[in-house]
Amino acid sequence: MRLLGNLLWALCGGLISWLSWVLAGLLLCITIIGIPWGKQCFKLARLSLNPFGKKITREDTTGTTLGNVIWIVLFGWEMALTNLSLGLLMFITIIGIPFGKQFFKLAEVSLLPFGVTVEQEHVL
Repeated sequence: MRLLGNLLWALCGGLISWLSWVLAGLLLCITIIGIPWGKQCFKLARLSLNPFGKKITREDTTGTTLGNVIWIVLFGWEMALTNLSLGLLMFITIIGIPFGKQFFKLAEVSLLPFGVTVEQEHVL
């Protein structure tokens, strides 16, 4: 089911989302100062390409808190609000509920990406 969900996700906008995150990451990595934020864009690109079957874990430290504050002020809140809105929109239909859940996962990571680890979920 993860494979089918990820294929449908990619065909219905996941590839466009992935490409936009990669381009944003490349633009941020042009300067030395933007590299930490560019790395977070690449993390979000990997998650937005295939979100089904991924688990998010969070580890907060002083550096991650500072990075997240700067991220939220500059552009994190807009991305999180967009993913949250799309997730709510997906919940209108029963078929869209799994996609809505993935948009909520993306909203969480796009709001506070520093300190987040994205791992493959283990299914028994």
